[in-house]
Amino acid sequence: MWELGRKSLLTLRHVFALRKWLLAERPDILHLRSRLPAWVAWLAWKSLPISSRPKLVTTVHGLYSVSGYSGIMCKGERVIAVSNTVRDYIRQNYPTTDMSKVRLVYRGIDPAEFPAGYQASEQWREEWQKAYPQLIGKKVLTLPGRLTRLKGHHDFIQLIKHLSESGVPVCGLIVGGEDPKRQSYATELYQRVKEEGFSDKILFTGNRSDIRDIYAVSDAVLSLSTKPESFGRTVIEALSVGTPVVGYDHGGVGEMLSVYFPEGLCPMSDPNALNERVVQVLSCQLNLDKPLPLKADMVAQTLAVYDELLMLSDAKANAH
Repeated sequence: MWELGRKSLLTLRHVFALRKWLLAERPDILHLRSRLPAWVAWLAWKSLPISSRPKLVTTVHGLYSVSGYSGIMCKGERVIAVSNTVRDYIRQNYPTTDMSKVRLVYRGIDPAEFPAGYQASEQWREEWQKAYPQLIGKKVLTLPGRLTRLKGHHDFIQLIKHLSESGVPVCGLIVGGEDPKRQSYATELYQRVKEEGFSDKILFTGNRSDIRDIYAVSDAVLSLSTKPESFGRTVIEALSVGTPVVGYDHGGVGEMLSVYFPEGLCPMSDPNALNERVVQVLSCQLNLDKPLPLKADMVAQTLAVYDELLMLSDAKANAH
């Protein structure tokens, strides 16, 4: 087994082995979705005779730092962008990319995993209330995501503080594990909550595998990343189970909210606007008038990209 995802220059040693495998297996499609494996695979693919190459597809999942290293994700014969935000990122930062080869395929959710109107089981709720009795009788606001500075935790703490001082019976949940490389930031958050005297109003759950249940018992989910994100997966997940979302109006989060729940849009780093928007959302009923992007749609659209390339290849072969 080749460790193509290992972030080391030594990973490039697998180029020859992969080339040999491609010649032996002769796949129709080679789909690249991560930068270092993409470099290994692209170098192997490029070294093949043109007649022996599979069709090459890449997917740009993130708003990577702009560099030649990241540019590998735009080298596919078809390039899948997971949002219009990503498509604009490609256009602006990699101007040599032929935009006619870029295809928009939204990431989708599995409705069986995040069903509409989902309710946590009674047993789960009992265990949850035992673990977090501070939430009983409160409006629960949830901020999902690892403890990294870009996720907007300080904005969230300020929001809970302001709402509490305004008389709103609110409790904040920060759901996500610590980043081992950013332990000092986690400590900074714990210390601030303690100094504010909010240890019973802002709770850190750590990493959880039951995020669907947490969405379901939340009154609103927040997405406050200070750096634009490529898609906004938590937005779609929470909306799918029926929980409203308030998020900063930029990147993929802004894109998703503008389409599916514009009531949740908020200007970035505007505390007063955030407070007002959360209060409004807490008092409104979530009504989605557009179907959310589904995993089945994502799969079908990706397969359509494959078919498009293969049909072009067949047409060229027949022409000769």
